[in-house]
Amino acid sequence: MKKSIIKPFLVLLLLAGCHPQDDPAPNILFVISDDQSFPHTSINGTAWVHTPGFDRIAKEGLLFNQAYTTNAKCSPSRSSILTGRNSWLLEEATNHVPNFPEKFITFPEVLKEKGYKTGFTGKGWAPGKAMKNGEKRNLIGPVYNQIKLTPPGKFISNIDYFENFKMFLKEKEKDEKFFFWVGGLEPHRAYEYKIGVNKGNKDTNSITDVPDFWPDSENVRNDMLDYAYEIEYFDHHLLKIISELEKNGLLDNTLIVVTSDNGMPFPRVKGQVYPFDNHLPLAIRWGKGIKNPGRVINDYFSFSDFAPTFLEAAGLAEEENSMAPFSGKPWGAVFNDLPNPKPRKHMIIGKERHDVGRENNQGYPVRGILKGNYFYSQNFKPERWPAGNPETGYLNTDGSPTKTEILNLKRTDLTSSYWDYAFGKRPHQELYDLENDPQCLINLAYESDYEALKNKLQNLLLSDLKKQGDPRALGQGDVFDQYPYAQEKMKNFYNRFMDGEKIRTPWVNPTDYEK
Repeated sequence: MKKSIIKPFLVLLLLAGCHPQDDPAPNILFVISDDQSFPHTSINGTAWVHTPGFDRIAKEGLLFNQAYTTNAKCSPSRSSILTGRNSWLLEEATNHVPNFPEKFITFPEVLKEKGYKTGFTGKGWAPGKAMKNGEKRNLIGPVYNQIKLTPPGKFISNIDYFENFKMFLKEKEKDEKFFFWVGGLEPHRAYEYKIGVNKGNKDTNSITDVPDFWPDSENVRNDMLDYAYEIEYFDHHLLKIISELEKNGLLDNTLIVVTSDNGMPFPRVKGQVYPFDNHLPLAIRWGKGIKNPGRVINDYFSFSDFAPTFLEAAGLAEEENSMAPFSGKPWGAVFNDLPNPKPRKHMIIGKERHDVGRENNQGYPVRGILKGNYFYSQNFKPERWPAGNPETGYLNTDGSPTKTEILNLKRTDLTSSYWDYAFGKRPHQELYDLENDPQCLINLAYESDYEALKNKLQNLLLSDLKKQGDPRALGQGDVFDQYPYAQEKMKNFYNRFMDGEKIRTPWVNPTDYEK
């Protein structure tokens, strides 16, 4: 670093709430569940989910009401977290199950280079393949999945997240800083049916908020409670991890983030592009770095903000130059209870190709924008099926009792609105009034009274994406369909399936994350 910029850089750190002379850089603990939507923590008001771990982090830190992933699917969401870039700027990694481009550096790799001990347990960056110079690349750090347990349910992971974290801490040198990623495999599908009622002592009558795009039935309510049970299971590990940090005197100088990668694995949510799909829970605690804890933050937070925030907190803000330029911004000023210097006026979300199920491995490209009380989205290929082709079983939507019930209703009622919401084709443009229609069921895009607003949001969306260099907005979006899947079983799936080849549904098994 040149001497001429050292003083301004230190001033910036002080303003951001990072004090390199007074307080040491923090440890960083990143806790991420797999497929959990924003409302589903007790502090966010859901009565049928109990999350004391998440709630404690929020009460002793910051609770974010408007946190969004840029892409509601595992691989691209995690790619955005690790690189600090919006999903559509990640080339192959924009897609699900990609080959991670060698050119993109991750923030854990930077932290490791600067002396942090790094590692993860459970699910890290996945599914996909990351290589560098012909060798397997650890985007996060070494995996700690050695210690197992007997899970309380049939489909719950046997990885003991807490004990593996303890092992990691024991290996750490006394004064060594650490970054650790706790990646739950819950509440990802599959679920043990009625585990919520039978083992979680839950009651289907406690659910008063079944979304209008699903049938309100005992099957669906049980499905929701099974999902809740797995959220609570993972939160229990978080509680034990917090206690371990406290016992070792590490709690107050550990920046703890608790969030999810994308919305719940139910029809019309996971992998789609509506606010409910991309809007995620987020709480951040840092005893020595957050002033006036207990605040609720209503500014838009993007998952591209994690990387610059962590590097800033570690006193490594200048290391952005060793990574690809960030789409996100650091949140140090907000941690220090200062005004947000550049609050977002809108939030952009989107997707390209997710799971298999269309001809020639085609995706379903969408970009959307949230601004004020409105959400506008553009479906660039409305002739395609948004959740995969019917003949392959809508494979872009995880199998579930809820999915089965919607499909069965369609077979008996050809006008079933639930099927339309989950699997039916969508128009080129969609516009929703989130204040009066938060579930995005009434499309206003083709109402004359909303023509001016629709055009304004479309122009803002596309002009912003063009400035960013989004290939889709620049008319070069077909490149995303040309990137190969990283897993052989997913390549050319549709044509092989239609030719009669018996192919096991190509979902990734939890044990794949240990390899």
